[in-house]
Amino acid sequence: MWSSTKPITSLTALVLISRGLISPSDPVSKYWPEFAAAGKDQTPITFAELMDVPYSTKLLAAQAPWWEPGTQSGYHSLTYGHLIGEVVLRVTGKTLGKFIEFELAGPLGADFRLGCPQSEWGRIAETVPPPPPEAGAAMPAHITPGSVAMRVFTSPAMDAQSANSESWRKSECGAGNGHGNARGLARLLEVVARGGTVDGKEILTPETVDLIFEEQCFGQDLVIGKKVRMGMGFGLWGKEWIGEFLPEGKTAFWGGWGGSPGAVDVPRGLVIAYVMNKMENGEVRNTACRGYVKSIYDILQTKGEHQALID
Repeated sequence: MWSSTKPITSLTALVLISRGLISPSDPVSKYWPEFAAAGKDQTPITFAELMDVPYSTKLLAAQAPWWEPGTQSGYHSLTYGHLIGEVVLRVTGKTLGKFIEFELAGPLGADFRLGCPQSEWGRIAETVPPPPPEAGAAMPAHITPGSVAMRVFTSPAMDAQSANSESWRKSECGAGNGHGNARGLARLLEVVARGGTVDGKEILTPETVDLIFEEQCFGQDLVIGKKVRMGMGFGLWGKEWIGEFLPEGKTAFWGGWGGSPGAVDVPRGLVIAYVMNKMENGEVRNTACRGYVKSIYDILQTKGEHQALID
């Protein structure tokens, strides 16, 4: 699912907030002492900043920030799950994959795994990489030698074929290697769409769901190269940014490399999820992602929302 995994990783942290096990205003080093290294104790990075994709900084425990925390945003294409997952492990004793299995996917009956045991590999469709860029195609303007984006995308350079490898399938990479189908993804995102409670099971408190929609940052992202507006672990609706294709209001989304969107519309109690194995170029909200989401809302508008949701 590539980065459509990230909202599910965000849900793990939101569950801990709901249970009072962590606070979004606490320094990360309260739960993960080693994270205070390289001066990060002098400019404390809060868990809210760690959860929020563009507000997060390209750090691991021993690494110094690339900029003063809170002054810029940079998308964590691959390290998002490492950082959140370590806090989940320190607080609960469970790895990110096990926490998702026992606290989210299992109780909700969602066909979703972070990483995948070999016994399930027969169910996995081989990933078909996107077509190569056209000959002579220009590099995006924000990817220049020495830029943050260049450093992120070349260390290492990502190969879509890696999704078919044994090491990828076995790992628990909370930024990108969720395995499942659209129903499984939608079932987990239903937690947000339904205000935290699904089929009588309270996964998140209503107050924690509200946190998702509190703007954490809105501005140019140094890695994505576009404006982003982020809440707590999800992208939010906003004009003149990559979430503008969503309806205005309490809507949230994120998307994966190749075209897999996961979108949540709380007022309508609606979840839109699409997962594919044949990838298109682009990420987060490419043509396929925008097209599928737009088609759903076109149907709602044409048929009338009430009848369309029943259908």
